[in-house]
Amino acid sequence: MQDMLDLMTSPQLPEFTVTEISAEIKRYVETNFGKIRVKGEIFGAKRADSGHWYLSLKDENAVLTAVIWRGSAASLSIKPEDGLEVVVTGRLTTFPGKSSYQIIIEAMEVAGTGALLKLLEERKKQFAAEGLFDQAHKKPIPFLPQTIGVVTSASGAVIRDIIHRVRDRFPTHILLWPTPVQGAGAEIKIAEAINGFNKLPTRPDVLIVARGGGSLEDLWCFNEEIVIRAVYASEIPVISAVGHETDTMLIDYVADKRAPTPTGAAEFAVPVRNELLAQVSSLNARLLNAGTRFIAEKNNLLQGLARGLPNLEQILAEASQKLDDRTERLKIAFQNLLQNKLNQLELSGLKPYHINNILEKSQENLNHLLLRLESVSVEAVLKRGFAWIKDQNGQTVYNLPQAQKAQKLEVYFADGSLTLDRTRQTAASSTKQKSGKKYDLQTDLFDF
Repeated sequence: MQDMLDLMTSPQLPEFTVTEISAEIKRYVETNFGKIRVKGEIFGAKRADSGHWYLSLKDENAVLTAVIWRGSAASLSIKPEDGLEVVVTGRLTTFPGKSSYQIIIEAMEVAGTGALLKLLEERKKQFAAEGLFDQAHKKPIPFLPQTIGVVTSASGAVIRDIIHRVRDRFPTHILLWPTPVQGAGAEIKIAEAINGFNKLPTRPDVLIVARGGGSLEDLWCFNEEIVIRAVYASEIPVISAVGHETDTMLIDYVADKRAPTPTGAAEFAVPVRNELLAQVSSLNARLLNAGTRFIAEKNNLLQGLARGLPNLEQILAEASQKLDDRTERLKIAFQNLLQNKLNQLELSGLKPYHINNILEKSQENLNHLLLRLESVSVEAVLKRGFAWIKDQNGQTVYNLPQAQKAQKLEVYFADGSLTLDRTRQTAASSTKQKSGKKYDLQTDLFDF
């Protein structure tokens, strides 16, 4: 590079191609700036389809472009995000295609807890505005779950604490979905575990997402958007148990129940079996006592009512006596009524035989009327040679016009009846006309 500077200051300026200049600058930058650490605020962070990250670091006066290759991005402890102040470690190089210089980031850490807390507060406001933390969305934790799903590391003390606590309180089937709980990509695995539990044919009744204590950076994966949305979309109730009681992550706001510790989550998930047995025993004793008191009270009430009832035999005896008395009085009253009527008849001058004469006379008149009625009955009239004619509707035919209008006539005699049908007469009239005979319509109405 010094040779180039010397040549540039000499009277005879050398000529370089663009590629030669770019290569020389690249060699100078990479030689004099090996691994370096740079502090700045991320902005314009974007992940390409290839898996590489492209972003910029800025401070009050300058901007430095940066790139994170896919292999390095997978091992980062935090995800690049706009507004996050970080300290990155990497190599300075140039990009001849754009005549720019950039840093290739190999490691990234948060510049300070204050930066993370600021980012945490911004995310909290964003998710709250979307309604992800609303109480109306919270699902109740089942009282006695048949299966408990746990999302945590398989090798940590957390799962052992949960199993031990559940067995002590109320032994229940526990299903573990092992995941990393810190570091690059942990948030993806945690979200996949929550979604996976929800897709099982036989799902757990409740989920516990748990991790032991640690720094804010260690617990940061439980503040990532992918985890928050997975918990919000879960149809299974979720208990969050991340860190210590003083640690509050965004997952605690979206979960259906927040436990201060993983052991506390186990206590929220299942009740104490012995306490339930004692409670059931107490309730059973109270039920028996209440039943005994109820029966005793009803028995006392029944006995009191029984004492107020009169003797049944006495009631029946009195009723029977009253019936006998009324029967005897009725007989006497009827006899007195007859005697009074006889006395009235005697006083009026009528004797009993006079009454018999009146009754006999009335019977004779009645018999005479019956004979007269019988003489004018239909049967008696028919026996004297008369006939009774009815039309097809059962109405009596009194004259010739009515008979001419009828389609059918029923003629009743004393010893039987005869049916006359006009439809048959039509055929008979036609036959008679062909033979040359004439018939009077008034006398030849029906064909017998």
